[in-house]
Amino acid sequence: MRIIVAGGTGVIGRSMLPKLVKDGHEVFAMTKDSKCDEFLKGLGVTPVQADALDNNAVLAAFQKVQPEVVIHQLTSLGSVNLEDNAKIRVVGTRNLVDASKAVGVKKIIAQSLAFTYEPGDTPATEDVSLDFEAPNPRKINVDGVASLESAAAELPEYVILRYGLLYGPGTWYEKDGMVGQQVLKGQVKARDSVTSFLHVEDAAKAAVEALKWPSGPINVVDDEPASGKEWLSVFAAVIGAPEPKKEDGSERGERGASNKKAKTEYGWQPLYPTWRSGFEQSLKNS
Repeated sequence: MRIIVAGGTGVIGRSMLPKLVKDGHEVFAMTKDSKCDEFLKGLGVTPVQADALDNNAVLAAFQKVQPEVVIHQLTSLGSVNLEDNAKIRVVGTRNLVDASKAVGVKKIIAQSLAFTYEPGDTPATEDVSLDFEAPNPRKINVDGVASLESAAAELPEYVILRYGLLYGPGTWYEKDGMVGQQVLKGQVKARDSVTSFLHVEDAAKAAVEALKWPSGPINVVDDEPASGKEWLSVFAAVIGAPEPKKEDGSERGERGASNKKAKTEYGWQPLYPTWRSGFEQSLKNS
């Protein structure tokens, strides 16, 4: 298949592109500039320059490539800026969908989040509503995700990958990452908030497998949602940080998510089934 990947040079894209090439697909990566062109060509991927926030540029790129499938992995994680990420999800997705319609793309696979569900006492399944009543700043995330998912659903086929909290190389959750540095300084407290994690390799693996998945949202998370009082001590020990202080309480909607549907109906199996072993395997030497 002719596949164009938006966000192909991000932490997930870098793991995903070689898998797509290995499977025999003709792969194009849409990038804002040419700084990663040689890297992409080395993988067997054709770079195509276009700013995702520029509707005309995206349309021109799609007209040139004539893709059959779009994989949307765009984020803005260089800094903690919810507005920037929301803009990517709202404007960037709109541009990708409009261009897809213009050239007859039949399927889109889009990155979403598994932690924007409405509050509850158990890990959320896909039929739980998003947290539309959330106050700011959470509302910014929820509204951005809702806009992304609604736009993607305009295409004939669409898979919404509701990813868990990413860890592994290049993420905030490694020793040199933003959260890793905060934990090393003792700035993060272990709370009751429940998190569902996902290794970046499993995120990439799911995106490739989603080429064969049916339309709709699907939680892509590991097998073990856990509270901060469980996982943070393990994370701290792996990166050589002091034992975190504990504090009661959690934030709105921090309930984790269930991967039952992905595993039982789609046959997805994570390479890192739980953060317990995943932290040790992937972060020890990071």
